Amino acid sequence: MTFRIRHYAMALLLAPAVVAGEVPSVAVDIPPVHSLVDRVMGDLGSPDLVIQPGASPHGYSMRPSEAAALDRAGIVFWVSEDLTPWLKRSIDTLAGDAVSVQLMDVPGTLRLDYREGATLDSREDAHDDHDHGHEHDQGHQHSHGHDHGHAHHGEDPHGWLDPANAQVWLDAIAESLADADPGNAATYRDNARLAREELEDLTDELDERLAKARGARFVVFHDAYQYFENRFGLSAAGAIALGDASDPSPARIDALRQRVEQLDVDCVFSEPQFNPALIDSVFGDTGVDTSIVVDPLGVDLPLGGRLYGALLQRLAEGVTSCAQGR
Repeated sequence: MTFRIRHYAMALLLAPAVVAGEVPSVAVDIPPVHSLVDRVMGDLGSPDLVIQPGASPHGYSMRPSEAAALDRAGIVFWVSEDLTPWLKRSIDTLAGDAVSVQLMDVPGTLRLDYREGATLDSREDAHDDHDHGHEHDQGHQHSHGHDHGHAHHGEDPHGWLDPANAQVWLDAIAESLADADPGNAATYRDNARLAREELEDLTDELDERLAKARGARFVVFHDAYQYFENRFGLSAAGAIALGDASDPSPARIDALRQRVEQLDVDCVFSEPQFNPALIDSVFGDTGVDTSIVVDPLGVDLPLGGRLYGALLQRLAEGVTSCAQGR
């Protein structure tokens, strides 16, 4: 009898660990993805960020602590090889046994081609895999030509700036976590559902706020914002640099200056990690507003579940500020 009681007690002690499983160690590439994953994990944990805020994701040398985070990861969520071509090699080397989730490949993700030229005029069809339609989505999107210091043709990887994509990704994140940790599957799915509902409300709010700003004429520092533009019916008049790792050529600058004059451009957006003197030197005597700062990564926002929404809010504020100054 004593043996059976002890055996039963030991079984009870062991059972919770077997049923609940273990929260996986998770690594992510950029702050917006960190925010989405953090929101889904909730109180159960937080992902490790591999690329620090303010660093260019296109070319990055990991610190030892970041390499260690990748090495211990059971799941890696990252945008795509187009955004971080070096990261796939690092995942294969350091996290070969981990589940690797490229978010741009998740079914239902809207994918757009790169835009071409300083004035972003060339257009091709979008790769539209999801049914999260929006009245401002455009049937023809821009084509190739963007370069981040290495050859880039085809898909624009800045897909996180469309909140409809983020909603799709939240579900994919939750399912990957649920597969790895079945004991907490309901929590991951509930957190994803709540986050999707919050994003739906935010999208409606931003759509209403931006309705009066759709006539704003603006030039961006580099062409990273077309997913946001597409979702909310906006259209940049041009981009200063081919990418965040390249300087504009004299010919490109000349084309942009002509564009500014022809379209009576209202604003030129700068980015916090790049030298504002370049913008001032090119556009300082044109009369356009060069004081508005935006960025696609939220480099100076606190990491965590709230960063993603704050990033979208900040982009909307930049556009509305530009429109109000007209």
